[in-house]
Amino acid sequence: MKKRSLAFLVALAAIACTIMGTTACKKENPSFTIGIFQFTQHESLDAATQGFKDALTEKLGDNVTFDERNANGDRTTCTTVIDEFIYNDVDLILANSTTSLQITTAATSEIPILGTSVTEYSTALQLDDFDGTVGGNISGTSDFVPPSEQAALIQELFPDAKKIGMLYCSSEANSKYQVEALQKELTDMGYSCESYLFADSNDLSYATENAAAECDVIYIPTDNTIASCAGLIANICETEGIPVITGEESTCRVCGAATLTVDYYDLGYATGEMAARILIDGKDISTMPVQYASSFTKKYNAENCKQLGIKVPEDYIPLETE
Repeated sequence: MKKRSLAFLVALAAIACTIMGTTACKKENPSFTIGIFQFTQHESLDAATQGFKDALTEKLGDNVTFDERNANGDRTTCTTVIDEFIYNDVDLILANSTTSLQITTAATSEIPILGTSVTEYSTALQLDDFDGTVGGNISGTSDFVPPSEQAALIQELFPDAKKIGMLYCSSEANSKYQVEALQKELTDMGYSCESYLFADSNDLSYATENAAAECDVIYIPTDNTIASCAGLIANICETEGIPVITGEESTCRVCGAATLTVDYYDLGYATGEMAARILIDGKDISTMPVQYASSFTKKYNAENCKQLGIKVPEDYIPLETE
């Protein structure tokens, strides 16, 4: 009888462990492997990854291991990375960038996925009636900057401009979302706006040359393709004397005059704190709303602004440049 009772209790414990999953079982042995998937090398994405790792390391110390991968913009590599994460049964995946999130969510509906450096989740994941919570195995943080504040920055710096060119990659859904939202704001202010799309880096030079020839100011959103080719934009626009407003500071440091930006390290850190609540506290990711940055900073490229003769208000912070 005692043996049967003991066996019954063991069976109950096993059932409870299965039901409670990460909450009950992993608390006794809190050792986790986290897959970190970055689509490409980029200063802002790197900062988000570092913030994420720092937050989890502070919570878990030596009990967390990071399997960090960078696809360097190669979609074939992306598939290999995610397949290996799934095969290795990682406890959670950080999808750093919109493309990373799209590829990861298409590959697994079981492993918890946290996105970061993603502008608009409903656009990236083609969600209807998005209320701030993705559901399923997905949540994360957003680098969305309100278009009204971006438009106000452009108006503050270029009140006499007539035409704003919107330069972005047609294959990046979040870039299109940012541009369309900003165009509405700028049009309401009386500006004329025109989009200059390119399919990949091979088309970027042609699109940039057209925008520089036809516009007074060029705006570029947080766009991975542009970020990797910012030097090309700088060469064209500096030659033509056309100012560029960017969606984040690392691109602005290369080719921009000014930006309204979030702190990507802080964004990644907040994502790491979300991961800790999932792994340590057993928080249900399906109920966790996407988190948005609460503050934005006006920054400017001092050298670029000097060359273009742009007078920058005192509340702008100069970017650190090499």
